[in-house]
Amino acid sequence: MANGRDRREPSFETPATDAGAMDVRLSPEDRAGGRMAQKRASQGGTPSPRRPARPKKARRRSGSFLRRLAYGAVVLCLWGVIAVGAVVAYYAAQLPPIDQLTVPKRPPNIAILASDGTLLANRGETGGQTVSLKELPPYLPKAFVAIEDRRFYDHFGIDPVGIARAVFRNITHRGVAQGGSTLTQQLAKNLFLTQERTASRKIQEAILALWLERNYSKDQILELYLNRVYFGAGAYGVEAAAQRYYGKSARNVSLSEAAVLAGLVQAPSRLAPNRNPEAAQARAELVIAAMNELGFITPGMTKTALGAPAQPVRPRGAGSVNYAADYVMDVLDDFVGTIESDIVVSTTIDPAMQAAAERALVDELDSKGQKFNVSQGAFVAMLPDGALKALVGGRNYEASQFNRATTARRQPGSSFKPFIYLTAVEQGRRPDDVRDDSPVNYKGWAPENYDRKFRGPVTLRDALALSLNTVAVKLNLEVGPKAVVQTAQRLGIASPLQANPSLALGTSEVTPLELVSAYAPFANGGTGVVPYIITQVKTTDGKTIYRRPPGGGLGRVIDPAAVAMMNEMMHNTFVIGTARRAQIPGWDMAGKTGTTNDYKDAWFVGFTGSLVAGVWLGNDDGALTKRVTGGNLPTEVWHNFMKVALKDQKPVPLPGSEYFRTAPAETPVAQAGSGPAPAGEGAWIPPQQARHRGRDRNFFERLFGL
Repeated sequence: MANGRDRREPSFETPATDAGAMDVRLSPEDRAGGRMAQKRASQGGTPSPRRPARPKKARRRSGSFLRRLAYGAVVLCLWGVIAVGAVVAYYAAQLPPIDQLTVPKRPPNIAILASDGTLLANRGETGGQTVSLKELPPYLPKAFVAIEDRRFYDHFGIDPVGIARAVFRNITHRGVAQGGSTLTQQLAKNLFLTQERTASRKIQEAILALWLERNYSKDQILELYLNRVYFGAGAYGVEAAAQRYYGKSARNVSLSEAAVLAGLVQAPSRLAPNRNPEAAQARAELVIAAMNELGFITPGMTKTALGAPAQPVRPRGAGSVNYAADYVMDVLDDFVGTIESDIVVSTTIDPAMQAAAERALVDELDSKGQKFNVSQGAFVAMLPDGALKALVGGRNYEASQFNRATTARRQPGSSFKPFIYLTAVEQGRRPDDVRDDSPVNYKGWAPENYDRKFRGPVTLRDALALSLNTVAVKLNLEVGPKAVVQTAQRLGIASPLQANPSLALGTSEVTPLELVSAYAPFANGGTGVVPYIITQVKTTDGKTIYRRPPGGGLGRVIDPAAVAMMNEMMHNTFVIGTARRAQIPGWDMAGKTGTTNDYKDAWFVGFTGSLVAGVWLGNDDGALTKRVTGGNLPTEVWHNFMKVALKDQKPVPLPGSEYFRTAPAETPVAQAGSGPAPAGEGAWIPPQQARHRGRDRNFFERLFGL
């Protein structure tokens, strides 16, 4: 530029005549790395560090492919998220609304206690009471965490780390195959879902686990889990399992027992310690090792637990307490109605008497059952006021839960005869009245005596003791079968009775429980009883729901004088009659044997002034026994029980025995109902001796003031 005149302002306008002379748009050559850059480099500029450019078409294809791949991946992920969300939303929709979701109540447990407060059995759907976490030894819940969900306190209900670990171990087969479910997921399944193993159930399980974690603390979840998880053998919850397998509360289990329980939930049937002790112990050792690895227990505790494996309790005897527990459940509704929470039922059952009754019955059947073709039996023992002390409904509860003591109706045979004789006494007959033991024929029916012999004239006392059928039939026709039915019903027989001549031989069926109950008035002086087994019912926190009121009997059903005569006659059964082998020295006893004509059923019901007991033996299918009578096997069972039951008791006289005291000439004989004679007024004379002092009717008229 020479001077200002030559200066020209730049202009971006393109003359129409020079339209193509100037183009300010960038061409590919003008871009970084393009031809302009290469040109500058060739003219001395800095060389480009980039690789030599590929051909234009190749570069375009490569960039386009990568872009499409990345785009496709993003789209695929988005669709995956949408699909998963849709699936989760679908299965979530199958669940109740989250805002209405609640943990279902645990079915209540009924703990049934013996008269001494010991546990007889648990009933209900769970098989055990609820226990709180603080009641348990610390190592018990930790055992479950160690083996089932070691990251329990770290995850949010679903454990991705645990799932990955389980998948890895399952693929590599390192150790036992594992699942990825957390304790929370397992609880969710137990609370809300079925045990079906499907993908849909797993999704719902995960959703519910998240809900649980949001609404409950970790300790609350663990406590719920321990009280709901299934341990096999009908036991739901750790308390039920501890009682079932170790005969103790979960509050008292040892570390080795806790390890078995924790390991059991993986496969309750396969790992049951009473069925497969080796597998159960192997699993328990894994639990103990896991607890040691996590620092839940010390090395010393580990060594001790491994050195002293848990030993499950073995069922003792035939499990007869379950018959008593079943009867409790049968009558419980009459007292408490709907049960909303765990309750404790106190009963009258005496554990020692229950065990003695079971042992006496089972031992007799084991030793003589095959020989005499008798397979079953029942036993009932009660106090004279109706309080049940022993109830055995069969030979073995595990083999048969049918309660023959309370439910089975069988012909009582001659054990029904006391009701006929009582009716006769109440109508004016006396023990020394004589009847002729001779053939009888009623419209073509001709019953015979057991030995098919006839003795001629016999007293009613001896006829009952010897169980003479002919005299019983004649007496039944004298007093009237309808009157006999009314007498039996008044004393407590509830089963239908047929008012016919064969009633004298016990052809109408009754249950062992009601027959024993009907004998109780003879043992208590004439008061009718309603058998009872429940004394009180409480909630687990001590609130009383029911308490048996005093009394509760049927009132007086037999006059004291009639009681005295009946007991004197039934005592004779132990002296000259069919129950001689059942005597126990020092005790005054009375009772009656019973045998059906075809030997299907054999009975014995006997009593003292403090205890009434009855035995039935036979076959469920009605098969005939090989001449089992009330005077052989049943009396042996009764005798063996009574020896144990009365061992530590002081002998007491039978009601009415005071009427058989001899009085000095200047002292009048006590009248009926006046109570025992004052001390020193006379010595006790056994009934069998008393009867020889007055064989004539006038003696009893003077004795009873009749």
